[in-house]
Amino acid sequence: MFERPPNIRHFAAFAATVRHGSLSRAARAVNLSQPALTQAITGLEASLGVALFERGPSGMSPTEPALLLAPRAEAAIAHVGSPRVTGTQLRAFLAVVRAGSYAAAAEATGISPASLHRAVADLSVALGQRLIDRRGRSLALTTAGERRARGFGLAMAELRAGLSEIAAWQGKAGGRISVGAMPLSRARWLPEVVARFVADWPGIDITVHEGSHSELVGPLRDGEIDLMLGALREGAFAEDLDQVAVFEDRPSIIMRAGHPLLAALDPATTMFAYPWILPDRDTPLRRYWQGMVEALGRPVPHVGVECGSVMMIRQLLLAGEGLTLLSPDQVSVELDAGVLASLPTPVPVTRTIGITTRPGWRPTPAQGAFLTLLLEVGRAL
Repeated sequence: MFERPPNIRHFAAFAATVRHGSLSRAARAVNLSQPALTQAITGLEASLGVALFERGPSGMSPTEPALLLAPRAEAAIAHVGSPRVTGTQLRAFLAVVRAGSYAAAAEATGISPASLHRAVADLSVALGQRLIDRRGRSLALTTAGERRARGFGLAMAELRAGLSEIAAWQGKAGGRISVGAMPLSRARWLPEVVARFVADWPGIDITVHEGSHSELVGPLRDGEIDLMLGALREGAFAEDLDQVAVFEDRPSIIMRAGHPLLAALDPATTMFAYPWILPDRDTPLRRYWQGMVEALGRPVPHVGVECGSVMMIRQLLLAGEGLTLLSPDQVSVELDAGVLASLPTPVPVTRTIGITTRPGWRPTPAQGAFLTLLLEVGRAL
């Protein structure tokens, strides 16, 4: 949505004018001359294609789009944390952080490595903080750099949301919803929601980021994705996140068709004679499997292959005698085709599937409609 770097100072001038209702008071608040502040607001109005204020003898009255944008701008400025940061510096720093090197960031953005170096160096000077350490050929964020990267990412997310809301007010198509999808959500839930959503909101783009909880939770916290779908977490994994339970999933024991376990008189005992293929021990599914084993009074067997990819697990099951614990929805095509088979778990296993967001996240109307559809479809599963 940002073809050019956002002018942070223009947004700060705009937010101060909404807050104070007066050009002179706003100018003092952001340490600008009144002509400079007026020029900043005029530039922002021109870039957005809307009037943000009605000028009158009593002061500056914000218009409806200004009232939509102002809370987003205030939040973005708070996340940036300094009036000295420019949009160019912010974008350059985030590009380097996400790419992991100046060369990769240059390739991704089309900005020369020298320009990226200069912008990040200027940002460090403006903030009075060292943000990046060079370690051999790689880069590492300092503690201050990590904090700033998260703040800048959240600032960009707020501004994107604000611009999307103004576009909707103008009757224009625009906006993007970024979804972090853990494996189970990609089986039935999310595809059905996306298919229905794009029919009702054709102007909104959907980006799906696939991964595990550990791969997606950082981008969620940093504002790169808007919400995350999958098995909910407990304790430290969720202490700074909001979670909404949507439905309960009941995994089954999955194996190849014709597996000897299918003919066993006592599957609860016989299943321990075969190798298990499971995700790593930090995942809810692995913990549920371990709880099932312990409830049967058996020692927890060694897991020789740890894997979270359903595609790879499927191929391993087809090639041997391995067993896994999966939701039948995740391999419904293979079960219907008769190449895989399932058995119920000897001890009931359920996991809670839901939506994870950042605390204080304020969805746009399009994001709100997407959330409503997620709840409607998920609770019907």
